[in-house]
Amino acid sequence: MSKSIALSLVIAASLGLAACSEKTQENASNVAENAAATAENAAADAMNAAENATDAAANATENAANAM
Repeated sequence: MSKSIALSLVIAASLGLAACSEKTQENASNVAENAAATAENAAADAMNAAENATDAAANATENAANAM
């Protein structure tokens, strides 16, 4: 009888560890997805900043040409 109780406890502990590792994998996946989204947003922001700088330079050139 004590062997069956011990076996039940081992099985319960194993299932608990398996559930914990699934949750850890899910969390790691979410972290990776969030990091990718953050990197994508940073790249988009950098591209927008470059486009804005190009527009500002073009406007400055046009204004200088108009002033002549």
